[in-house]
Amino acid sequence: MRYVAGMFVFCASLAAADNALAQWFEEGQVHGNVKYYYIETDKDNGKGTTSSAHANSFGGQLGYETGTLHGLKLAATFMTTNPFALPNVVDTSIIGKDNGVRGGDANRGFSVLGEAYVLYSRDVFSLWYGRKKLNTPLIHTKEVRMLPSTVQGAMADAAFGRWHIGAGYLDRFKQRTSDDFTNIVEHALGADTETVTGHAAGYVVPVSITYDDRVLQLQAYDYYSPDFMNSLYLGAKYRHAFSGSGLKLCIGAQYLHQQSIGNADDNLAESGSVTGGKTLRAGAFGLKAALTYRESMFYAAYTNVLRSEGDHDSLVLPWDGTPLFTNMITSNDLFQSLYGHAFNADSAYIGGTQGIRLAFSQGLDFTGVGGLKATLAWAQFSNDREGFDESQQDINAVLGYKRGAFSFALKGIWVGNNTTADKTGKVSQLDSLTQYRVIANYSF
Repeated sequence: MRYVAGMFVFCASLAAADNALAQWFEEGQVHGNVKYYYIETDKDNGKGTTSSAHANSFGGQLGYETGTLHGLKLAATFMTTNPFALPNVVDTSIIGKDNGVRGGDANRGFSVLGEAYVLYSRDVFSLWYGRKKLNTPLIHTKEVRMLPSTVQGAMADAAFGRWHIGAGYLDRFKQRTSDDFTNIVEHALGADTETVTGHAAGYVVPVSITYDDRVLQLQAYDYYSPDFMNSLYLGAKYRHAFSGSGLKLCIGAQYLHQQSIGNADDNLAESGSVTGGKTLRAGAFGLKAALTYRESMFYAAYTNVLRSEGDHDSLVLPWDGTPLFTNMITSNDLFQSLYGHAFNADSAYIGGTQGIRLAFSQGLDFTGVGGLKATLAWAQFSNDREGFDESQQDINAVLGYKRGAFSFALKGIWVGNNTTADKTGKVSQLDSLTQYRVIANYSF
């Protein structure tokens, strides 16, 4: 963080030398949100053991971004989560679950400077350095609980018409239930970092090429982490509006390939390795289609995580990316993005899993209550690997309301045969998981 602070001081000195410091900050903008979150999670393992946990938390974000001077901007965002009225058994997924995994108090709220960066822009080129939110297929903010995940490093982008080329260097990651910016590879592997990679720490180099002309969208992302793994994500989307009918169609396709490289490829192959002697070789593809008519939308998707006998074939997603089209609310990889849980997987992301997702969303403005929307989604995940004895069935129901800067949502989540895989690929299932959420948010 001292490098970020140094950059802030350097940029401020430039402004002062130009006698424009006051104007630089006068043109700045404050932004943020205030959020209340309630969550309750009930589990039944089918063997007479049940559990119930819930939590309340209040918090949000407060950020500030300066105006532009010589192409430079400074920005910072303060983030906080503050639990209250906690029961004996707490659902820490909206508080400090990742802190708890690393030995801290998961029930304790925290505050953190989640963003602090310098942004330089000139013509078609931009570069940021520091701590920042980043949304890509495999490294993401995943801002569906109290706070977002953020990264530390630098990213550059150049725009050439509808094409964008990006590249960066990332060395730290703050998971959304933590206030600690941990080395990005250590966060993925935890205590196994040196055993797997041969190093105590590492970094990720993301490179991307994207195209978007509002009809066709193309994406190519590569994430290279020396002596750990390389991940390639390809995506395509086509959008068409049927003239005069009000109908809009969107179809998409995706492909993902991951493999261990360098020291990790050799070390994971050892019989006593964390994966049980399996090198990482994982792949997946998916298809989706969405048809929209006025306030109504129907969505269908299919994904397949390819089976590779003898390899660790589940997707490795330690930095809050949940890229598959069949991803459900309950299939987010919170547990895969926890410290040291990179080789764990759940439901849609387990090697050999085929997923189907159907969803219907209906705006309810016609009732006279503007901003009201209901969504119902169903998914099934099936797999013939040992331990995946029954197909997982998911149902998500969401009733949301949005008016201006205020939003409110009620979410119900029901899962039959909730399925997870450990680092060696061993699969286990819960009989059922039920979850309820209440979320109120005001953005400014």
